[in-house]
Amino acid sequence: MFSTPCSASSRAALAVILLLPAAFLGACTALGGDSCQGTEDELERLAAQPLLDAAPAHAAAPANYRGQGVTTACDDDSSGKPWLHADRIYAFPGTRADVIAHYTRAASAAGWQYEHNPSPIAAPDTVEGACWTRTDKGRHLLLDVDFRTDAYSPRPQVSDGIAYEVSIGSTSDGSNDDGEATCWH
Repeated sequence: MFSTPCSASSRAALAVILLLPAAFLGACTALGGDSCQGTEDELERLAAQPLLDAAPAHAAAPANYRGQGVTTACDDDSSGKPWLHADRIYAFPGTRADVIAHYTRAASAAGWQYEHNPSPIAAPDTVEGACWTRTDKGRHLLLDVDFRTDAYSPRPQVSDGIAYEVSIGSTSDGSNDDGEATCWH
């Protein structure tokens, strides 16, 4: 079997075919790119929000989340502005109603406004969560208490009581001009 040398034009065509997808990806990056870049300082400010640590008495990290504390992330699904958030998971030996009552008092004392939950609530211990909003240093913030933790990986291990997540988030630019930072329970 003999190999035939590639001509210069064949090599050039092959290079164009191989590099064309990379050129398109590079163009996308130059136009929009990773819009989570440069958000580290804001994520740190969100993680320092006092209500993330203001859990009700006897609340603690679930057994399999001990030592984790506050986590932060920037979610960029490319359908809107990236969402920055700081989150913490708790296990609590009481009820959902106890948790909501605690955060209602704590949030109100810190200047947060309760945001109406658009879905009807049948009973206090079937509520999926609650939200509060406030503006801090020109940023629209959303405080969210969410009881839907079954899909978490790993699923929070709670021996007695409930698990919940408290989260404080904001759009990457801090605005709410499109109503993006609203309660979704």
